Amino acid sequence: MSRGIHQETELGGRRGARLPRIESAGLDGWLVRLFERIDEDNLAWLGALARRCEAALGEDLVDLVPSYTTLLVTFDPLGLAPEVARARLEALLADLTPDPAAGTGQVHELPTWYDPRVGPDLEGVAGHLGMSVAEVIDCHAGREYRVFALGFAPGFAFMGLLDERLEVPRLSTPRRRVPVNSVAIAGRQTAAYPAVTPGGWRLLGRTTARLFDRDRDGFSLLKVGDSVRFVPVDRATFERHGGDMTPVEKHS
Repeated sequence: MSRGIHQETELGGRRGARLPRIESAGLDGWLVRLFERIDEDNLAWLGALARRCEAALGEDLVDLVPSYTTLLVTFDPLGLAPEVARARLEALLADLTPDPAAGTGQVHELPTWYDPRVGPDLEGVAGHLGMSVAEVIDCHAGREYRVFALGFAPGFAFMGLLDERLEVPRLSTPRRRVPVNSVAIAGRQTAAYPAVTPGGWRLLGRTTARLFDRDRDGFSLLKVGDSVRFVPVDRATFERHGGDMTPVEKHS
């Protein structure tokens, strides 16, 4: 293998548990942990495992939920005993190889208005990092992001990896209400909120993209393996395309 899937983790300078490993996720699920660290190369392995699970578990497969480093496999315990499901997963892992195509999806361009009126943390992030607002915008919009996982809320895509220069912690106290389509960063991740929810990520602006639609096949615009570019637009363009001007609650 070009990048061996079998490895040992380092815990406090000592050798830890060997990867990959299979962890219990209840009577109808197993969590397969392939890696400990976030890396774009993980997607090719996770995607390959997901495809092989579909073939190996067949009608008994209920759902597959990929994340940065893991794949949650849920199955019908009435049709497939947990120990049998685990044995099949172990067999798949024994000769797993990455599938580059499995980690490749669509490319999406999200028109985004970066402005304190819809991105109230923009100026604070710039000040904290010793950058100008224009530099923060250029840095955030200047790279393509991969969708590593969906979660937290329907259609919420965890994307990365953010440029190291933009790495900032989450807010110490989350906002109670983040407007739909808010574009945000936290750590080395970025995201856009598909619905009005609480949230602790730092808001830089807002997109006009419809991220979650009940009438769309699959509901979510973004899927694991997709790539995303945030494309800066001005206020006039933002409003012309239906951009939401709902103000953001102040954060202390």
